[in-house]
Amino acid sequence: MRDNGLSIAISIFIASVWLINGLFCKVLNLVPRHRQIVSEILGEEYAPLFTTLIGFAEIGMAVWIFTGWWPRLTAAAQITIIATMNILEFILVPDLLLWGHANSLFALLFILLIGYHGFYLKPSLKPVV
Repeated sequence: MRDNGLSIAISIFIASVWLINGLFCKVLNLVPRHRQIVSEILGEEYAPLFTTLIGFAEIGMAVWIFTGWWPRLTAAAQITIIATMNILEFILVPDLLLWGHANSLFALLFILLIGYHGFYLKPSLKPVV
């Protein structure tokens, strides 16, 4: 395992993205655009509940990343979630995205970073204790 300063810094960065989006943007609703996106996709009546649930799931992802357990599985889950979410948003609500269709570029860069981190820097399939 190549767990060094770079790997730790990338772990903190990736987990922080999930934590900030989950806690501040969704659970605390400090960025109402996130709830608006969920509302457009799932309907207004479901938006508050599902936005909050998604936020807690993102906080859980941050915790999982911080543990360092099963980095390949963590990376695969993140890549799948980010790709799915961005494809849906690209098709269904591009007007609500911060950078419109260009959001896909940032998602791709984040996916590449996650893949590099999870499959190269931390290639273990078992818990890191």
